[in-house]
Amino acid sequence: MKFIGRYKIYYFLFLALLCSGVEAAQAIDFQVFDNKGNFLENAVVMVTSQDGIPLGANEIEKIVIDQKDKEFAPYMTALSVGSSAVFPNNDKIRHQVYSFSEAKKFEIPLYKNAPEQPIDFDKTGVVALACNIHDWMKAYIFVSPSSLYAITDANGKTKIDNLPNGKLEVQVWHPRLKGKPESTTQIIMPTDAQPISFTIETKRVWRPHRAPSQAGSGGYR
Repeated sequence: MKFIGRYKIYYFLFLALLCSGVEAAQAIDFQVFDNKGNFLENAVVMVTSQDGIPLGANEIEKIVIDQKDKEFAPYMTALSVGSSAVFPNNDKIRHQVYSFSEAKKFEIPLYKNAPEQPIDFDKTGVVALACNIHDWMKAYIFVSPSSLYAITDANGKTKIDNLPNGKLEVQVWHPRLKGKPESTTQIIMPTDAQPISFTIETKRVWRPHRAPSQAGSGGYR
């Protein structure tokens, strides 16, 4: 009987630890607005540190950024530093993808179908994508220093799962952000009231108008 009683004590201690939330994974809802109060779609929300200790990128991915109907899909991508991306061309015309960004400079020569090699992203920061043939084709890759990030929807909402306990530093980036992500920093706790909102200062970003399709354009339009 003493043996059984001892295991009962261990069992209840185990339940108590579960209920206390020790090492339990958390989820937090976020919502991002611009400085005029509008929902901000395609904003990257990322957790950068826990209790002041930077979080690393322990999840390496290989993602796909497609080209359909002379547009990049998706327009906004976030990935962990060290990840890679492929850029298949599902149009019947040729594209030439490039980036002059500090975080990654590359160019894929004019091609159809899919390039042979993926592009590796080994430096944190923003990568602006474009096509040398179609000026209106624009997209962005945010290379995150941590693996805890998410992108907002049309209502400016998103959720990040599997968050650790403790004080978390959270930042936001968007193509129209005026300033650097550090200017948006909030220190939060998983127990805070949700959703946690961010309002960021935005700037105007010029984007070329899409050219009309033209017959006999040699496969470029």
